[in-house]
Amino acid sequence: MVKVLYFAALRELVGYEEELLELPPEVQTVRDFVAHLERARPALAGKMVSVRVALDESFANDSDALHGAHVIALIPPVAGG
Repeated sequence: MVKVLYFAALRELVGYEEELLELPPEVQTVRDFVAHLERARPALAGKMVSVRVALDESFANDSDALHGAHVIALIPPVAGG
């Protein structure tokens, strides 16, 4: 079980700021997680391309393993000036 944190526009798309998810065994990497999440939350489909993923407060790459992660934060790009 992992806690997923949604920030900014992602929070608006899914309608809540966090949730607990049980991940299937085949979800092993950040890339797998993003694909799974886009299927599970259709509002996110196609919108995860530029989203940064953090595992337990450290930014992760697509190929990083989820093994042992307790919190997955999804951080979309932020515009500002």
